[in-house]
Amino acid sequence: MNTKLVGRWGEALAAEYLRKKGYDIVGAGYRTRLGEIDLIAENRKFLVFVEVKTRKDDSFAMAREFVTAKKQSKIIACAKLYLEYEGRENKKQPRFDVIEIYAPEGVDTRRPTINHIENAFTDR
Repeated sequence: MNTKLVGRWGEALAAEYLRKKGYDIVGAGYRTRLGEIDLIAENRKFLVFVEVKTRKDDSFAMAREFVTAKKQSKIIACAKLYLEYEGRENKKQPRFDVIEIYAPEGVDTRRPTINHIENAFTDR
């Protein structure tokens, strides 16, 4: 599998999934010198920083397990920069979510499984 292609495909699926759940996508692929945030979305209550993980299956480990403490720290640092420079006007409560996408046939998967883990960084 071409991991960049699959990653972008997964992020597009995640964005569409969030839109269907009533979120507005306010950013995608937000990059800083500290790292990247895949998606930034908002609903009535939260400004959500989303890490998307796309895998064939969970036979090795669940996709969310690849969002390590180190990765979480990078996402949090990027989110702080976003809030400082881009989101000053946004007074919504920040939240960190993970969206897992399981696609056994890669981008040819007709019905990928999508799991949305809200408030995924609660132990931090």
